[in-house]
Amino acid sequence: MNRAETALINSPPRRWLQRLYEVPVLLRFGGRLLPGSRALEIGCGSGYGSQLVLQRFGAERIDALDLDPAMIRRARGRLASYGDRVHLVHGSATDLRAALNADDGSYDAVFDFGIIHHIPDWRAAVAEAARVLAPGGRFYFEEVTAHALNRPTYRRLFDHPTDDRFTADQFLQELRRHGLLILGSVTRIQGDYLLGVAAKPLPAAGAR
Repeated sequence: MNRAETALINSPPRRWLQRLYEVPVLLRFGGRLLPGSRALEIGCGSGYGSQLVLQRFGAERIDALDLDPAMIRRARGRLASYGDRVHLVHGSATDLRAALNADDGSYDAVFDFGIIHHIPDWRAAVAEAARVLAPGGRFYFEEVTAHALNRPTYRRLFDHPTDDRFTADQFLQELRRHGLLILGSVTRIQGDYLLGVAAKPLPAAGAR
């Protein structure tokens, strides 16, 4: 992520959009979390998304990780008042076992506020999100598609992986490939942005 995008994601307009539009959309699709829920945010940046997960989605605890140590420091300052409800680590979303010692089914919810399109091996990140979700857990996502990344403005201002970018349909197909089921509908904005929630099904009755 270059300086231009870092400045953008930490700007008041970005936070307003996240708080006033994206969060209500995701809550409409996936609802609040159950009391006592443990959540994960991948690519937490300065910690504003994690703060929203605690305040608006009702998580009891959240683990959050980012590849940029400077962002982890900023997040630690923002989230200090939550004490041991927050665990911040430097690490990759493609290997949550190494970063967080996260076993299968460790989390009741995973949040992706526009980070997976930054990851060259984005399929590995989706696979990890699905792996660490508990049965009945939910994956809340807001993503930027290849359609947007191919726009001249994006190419001039921002730095993204150029290979294997995903379309909206490819992203949703990858979620389904890992057994995640889309809840309700998905919001698509001009083919550029994708917001929705997918769930890991509960085991069938009598299954071991």
